Amino acid sequence: MKRNAGFTLIELVIVIIVLGILAATAVPKFINLQDDAKKSAMKGVEAALHSAANIVYSKSAINGTETASSSSITDAGVTIDTAYGYPKAADITDAVELSGFGHTASGTSTTFWNGSSTAPATCVTYTESISSAARYTVANVTCS
Repeated sequence: MKRNAGFTLIELVIVIIVLGILAATAVPKFINLQDDAKKSAMKGVEAALHSAANIVYSKSAINGTETASSSSITDAGVTIDTAYGYPKAADITDAVELSGFGHTASGTSTTFWNGSSTAPATCVTYTESISSAARYTVANVTCS
């Protein structure tokens, strides 16, 4: 008699059930990780904007123009217009490299979002300084 060595139907069904249970528990965790990654990326944008604004302010202070309502500095051959030492909203994108993120400037603020998302939930808005007593602001906002 010849004996076949293989899996029985019961063993195959049990393996499929176990894989289904694993998939049902792993998929929701993966989706949550994507949301967390997008939120973390926007926190990174927020930190990059703070750093860039403070570097520009330092250069303005070195030049002695940190109290001027309108001035400019040059960084790596790029001229960045400043208001009270901090970058103006239209020029913040010249002070920071944010590849992969979309942005739009409107008046005294510029809004950034995750460029790979068609409907981002969270945006970061940079608002330029309006007086020597008031610094710029960077805030997480709900995208419209």
